[in-house]
Amino acid sequence: MNTISETKKWNPFVIAWVLGLLFYALEYAVRSAPSIMLPDLITAFSTTPGRVSAVIGSYYLTYSVTSLAAGIAIDKAGAKYPLFIGAILLGLGCILFSVAYLYTGYAGRLLQGMGSALAFPACVYLAARAFSPKRLATAIGATQSLGMLGGSAGQFLSAPVLKGGLPVNYFWIIMGIASFIIAGLIIYFTPTQKGAIAIVTTPPKRSLLAPYKIVFSNPQSYLSGLISGLLFAPTTIFAMTWGVAFFQTGRGLDYTTATLACALVPLGWAVGCPLLGWLADRLGRKPVLVAGALVMILSLAQLCYFPTLMPAYFSTFLMGVASGAAMIPYSVIKEANPDSVKGSATGAINFLTFGVTSLLGPVFSYLYGKSLNIVTNNEANFRGAILFFIVIITVAIIACLFLKETGKGAKK
Repeated sequence: MNTISETKKWNPFVIAWVLGLLFYALEYAVRSAPSIMLPDLITAFSTTPGRVSAVIGSYYLTYSVTSLAAGIAIDKAGAKYPLFIGAILLGLGCILFSVAYLYTGYAGRLLQGMGSALAFPACVYLAARAFSPKRLATAIGATQSLGMLGGSAGQFLSAPVLKGGLPVNYFWIIMGIASFIIAGLIIYFTPTQKGAIAIVTTPPKRSLLAPYKIVFSNPQSYLSGLISGLLFAPTTIFAMTWGVAFFQTGRGLDYTTATLACALVPLGWAVGCPLLGWLADRLGRKPVLVAGALVMILSLAQLCYFPTLMPAYFSTFLMGVASGAAMIPYSVIKEANPDSVKGSATGAINFLTFGVTSLLGPVFSYLYGKSLNIVTNNEANFRGAILFFIVIITVAIIACLFLKETGKGAKK
């Protein structure tokens, strides 16, 4: 019994998976951290809120595009070198972002997005090697939850450090060094074994792009990506980018309270993702998907029209839990496509989901973000921003009507 326990304890793929988790948590912290330093970044880059938002949002451009190639790269090369390269790219992106210049800021966020896209599929690959099939779903759920905890930490834990006087550029240098350290650990500890279990199950003698042709010829794939992207938007665009500034100007919250309110969105997401996934397995994909979206709307409506009903941080946590529904389409797209392309389906939905975010981010910035510091009616601007996301979630619910049920109750 002890021998078996020790074998499991020292399984090299378990160690590699843990290192992958650290990288995944770090990249989520890097993704969310700019939201707590928007005024500092506006000053550092000597530009407008809208331009800074464009710099921050450029992360999702390379994240979405690289997601298409990530699964294939990991399938062909194993997790070791893609994960190492991803951590190095993330570190370089952080160092570049620390330079107070607009174009290095763009380059930095683009590199951050490119490197980050390799984290999740690599963790899934390593989890498939490290755990038995009956524990794999739990391991993947833990991976996603830890990523969102990293996103929460990127806001909640970093805020007091920055408020205590740490210069913003030093913060990004520290994040870059941390990424380089993780890269070193990954290259040292991660096994190079290939072939046992791969994310992308492309048949032999077949074009690498053939699986994507199958996935992108299925309308259900586009619906899954659209719904997931629309439900992700309040988290990625509002909580992880604009939220702190909007809560300060539109609700008069102090910096610490505003940061807490936004940090609790990804924290709630970490709870809601496995919870709603569990419910979706038992009740069906569509009912839980729609219910989660409706709770998101109710939470946002309360923030908008009844702000004294409950504290903002409670409302945002509830919205974060409900927004865990955004991961349900990740199951739907796999179930709606053939077994031979399930790995490519993961890359495809990442591309579609964050492609939607990349498109909506500039729209939100143009309508509400760029005038944040010059509007005379901050309350009206805040309400308009919240209504923007309520409309987006409503569109997601309408799209759900055309989505085929693939879980419990699905037509055989």
